Amino acid sequence: MAKTKAGGKGPIPQRLEGLRRLMEMHGVHAYLVPSRDPHQSEYVPACWKRREWISGFTGSAGDVIVTRSRAGLWTDSRYILQAEHELACTGFELHPVGEPGNAGPCEWLARTLEPGQSVGFDPAVVTHRGAESWREQLDFHDISLEPIEANLVDALWTDRPGLPAEPAVPHENSFSGETAPDKLSRVRLEMSVEGAGALVITPLDAVAWLFNLRGGDIPFNPVAVAYALITREGTRLYVDETKVTPALREHLDGLAEIRPYGSFGDALDDLAKTDSVVWLDPDTTGEDVATRLEHPGRCRILYRQSPVVRLKAVKNGTEIAGFEAAHVRDGAAMVRFLSWLERAVPRGGVTEISAAEKLESLRREGELYQGPSFATISAYGGHAAVVHYGATAETDCELRLEGLYLVDSGGQYLDGTTDITRTVALGRPTEEQRRRFTLVLKGHIALARARFPDGTQGVQLDVLARAPLWEHGLDYGHGSGHGVGSYLNVHEGPQALSPVRGCGTALETGMFVSIEPGCYEPEAYGIRIENLAHVTADAEDGEAGGRRFYRFRVVTLCPIDRTLIAPDLLTREELGYLNSYHQRVRTILSTILSGADAEYLKRATQPL
Repeated sequence: MAKTKAGGKGPIPQRLEGLRRLMEMHGVHAYLVPSRDPHQSEYVPACWKRREWISGFTGSAGDVIVTRSRAGLWTDSRYILQAEHELACTGFELHPVGEPGNAGPCEWLARTLEPGQSVGFDPAVVTHRGAESWREQLDFHDISLEPIEANLVDALWTDRPGLPAEPAVPHENSFSGETAPDKLSRVRLEMSVEGAGALVITPLDAVAWLFNLRGGDIPFNPVAVAYALITREGTRLYVDETKVTPALREHLDGLAEIRPYGSFGDALDDLAKTDSVVWLDPDTTGEDVATRLEHPGRCRILYRQSPVVRLKAVKNGTEIAGFEAAHVRDGAAMVRFLSWLERAVPRGGVTEISAAEKLESLRREGELYQGPSFATISAYGGHAAVVHYGATAETDCELRLEGLYLVDSGGQYLDGTTDITRTVALGRPTEEQRRRFTLVLKGHIALARARFPDGTQGVQLDVLARAPLWEHGLDYGHGSGHGVGSYLNVHEGPQALSPVRGCGTALETGMFVSIEPGCYEPEAYGIRIENLAHVTADAEDGEAGGRRFYRFRVVTLCPIDRTLIAPDLLTREELGYLNSYHQRVRTILSTILSGADAEYLKRATQPL
């Protein structure tokens, strides 16, 4: 995207000028442009990439605020280096979230605006809880939060794409492990317990899970743009007619009425006039939905986490088996890739982009493969210090026989979703690189080996992965793990292994999480080791009172680079875990690999 120096007349500054004119017309002194869409999606269709259009920042997380004279972007540590590059010469200020001394959005607004002034926002792209939080913080400074129904960015974006029109398809019960009618029965049971007569569902992965359908509307997430309304009397799916294939219509016959996507607002207006108790999830439902139901206010709203959130997170036996099977195929693709990389880099000509393309081609050979689960992070040298780096034609560089290469990638298979990161030495690693890699490995093993009692939250385990790094004055700015969907979103809640996410959610058997500590040296290298695992019941009871305990079972199958490990920094137990893991990887994958790939696997999994 073309940019000019701050104050210039290039596309971004011109867009800011246009937005400021609209702000003045609507009588607001600042305008909020978040990353999310009306379904609160992490990845959004092109038509809803408003924050990217107005700022030029392409990361998946970040919020923009524009005032009459200033513009700022707030994003977390994963995207700081990327944002510095993409915001250069646009007139935008970068605000790293969570860094000491950096003002958050509301604090910045309090310093920037005068008492009595206002902040405009589109209530469709801010959750009800989010809007409440903004109001509470701004009210303290006598600044008002004003909803503006028509999104101001849309009024400027003249060539904005239309809504995606990819077909929605049934997801077979042989992969889901449970029929859609059975899922609806479980949801209605939860509604009955809470006394709710209606449940509004807006997240796309929740709709996809509940109805056993999948789609292609969101990059990397196999979902379809739709809403759902569940009542005691019936079920409605609000989806564009162009998505409804004959197979989907047959799949939904007798299960749900199909209504036009655009009629969802009218359905909310009708529901608001009833005496029903309407269940809304304040963390996933837009403020516009809550407002339509609160006025005229005849219905009563139950604000509580949607029952679908937990039901979807706890995988059944079929889904767990699918994850295991998908990771065997994915592990084989990863070993073939690492084996190829070892041979190809010395020959020359391998770049970040061509390496990512090679890995994708190897995954495509696997049974049931549907596509990537996110944009591959193929990062060499200093690029790997950008946690969510994405190689472009301008930044793509050749891999050489020196330094570290990090590849964070994943696949969507009909029977499961994968997400794996491996860091490999392309030449002789330095002692510092080996030491830091081993510290990351120690944290990874500590979390993977954790034994924890019933009721434990991920936030309580996050420290296990950081402790070895903390002892040496090191840390990383992202969480230690996230939840994962079953042929759904690669980032799924409510569980997480993080100091800030997943709070209040206890880990349960069947939940999948990533385990991914890291260490990053800006402009030099990045290190991350990531496996996926699911929570299982421990065979042994607690010593006192028979309290139930859990462990993680790792499903990712791929060697960890032995040349980057300093064995003297590992305890006997850590070495035992690593050797046992590599033995398991070798035993399973050796049955499906051959030739040079099998030889590579044998060498890469030798015990230390």
